[in-house]
Amino acid sequence: MKKNILIADEMHLSIHTMLTEIGMTYDYIPEITRAELLEKLKDYDGLIIRSKTKVDIEMLDTAPELKFIARAGAGLDLIDIAEAERRGIIIFAANEGNRDAVGEHVIGMLLCLFNHINTADIEVRHKIWKREANRGIELMGMTVGIIGYGNMGSSVAKRLSGFGVKVLAYDKYKSNFSDQYAQEATLEELFEQVDVLSLHVPLTSETKMMVDTDFINSFHKPFFLVNTARGEVASVCNIVEALNSGQLRGACLDVLENEKMSQLSAEQESYYEALFQKKNVILTPHIGGWTHESYVKINEVLIDKIKKAHPQH
Repeated sequence: MKKNILIADEMHLSIHTMLTEIGMTYDYIPEITRAELLEKLKDYDGLIIRSKTKVDIEMLDTAPELKFIARAGAGLDLIDIAEAERRGIIIFAANEGNRDAVGEHVIGMLLCLFNHINTADIEVRHKIWKREANRGIELMGMTVGIIGYGNMGSSVAKRLSGFGVKVLAYDKYKSNFSDQYAQEATLEELFEQVDVLSLHVPLTSETKMMVDTDFINSFHKPFFLVNTARGEVASVCNIVEALNSGQLRGACLDVLENEKMSQLSAEQESYYEALFQKKNVILTPHIGGWTHESYVKINEVLIDKIKKAHPQH
């Protein structure tokens, strides 16, 4: 019997019940290799992926029946969107599913950095009691800039609303989006005013290595950088240089340009090591949207979108 959907990555097990309830048949093969996927995909109407599967022209050529690709997450940089759309394939993402997690993670990283929570915790565990050296700073009164005002950017702005900050948001592809949480601004206004910059843009040819030395030096005063978007949006080497110069007061990085720690180039090894020595840097392993709750919410969002696109089921 022909199945509707191939699930090619690990998903929260609630996906099984949800798909059955909307009348979809599926094969769940999270351990599938690329070679196997190229062989099998011709038999399916839909493909559900997470982060290991690159959907390029080679793969699309093997799937003449494919009607949709569902990405269990936010970023679509692994999918050749233009080619898929040219073939009439619908693409779903689950940005709504992990936006709450990302919003909370940004706040958590900032509060940890500003209050030295990571270093102070280690010191106290070693019976080192330094109050003055761990004196913190407050978000209150700062101007926070957000680049990209979609699901993630707006979620961060909403969570900042109780901290007494001014939030400026820039989005190249939107206009008239000011709301109770953020004021629409130009990039130049962000350069002039921000104390904290949070990135929420997809990885595209336009945004790749967007945050480089020239970009960082465009800011009129030293600032804190937060990146929970994609690592390749920001140059780690240039971030280290800016931390050394003082143009960056600190950084919260949930993503890095190369996240395969066993496959760093010699050059990357050098500036990663320099980054890892910085006490004014908070690092997490791409977990901004990776909560127990978002794991289920992502399924709910995808199933809702699949159901709406295929009401006959």
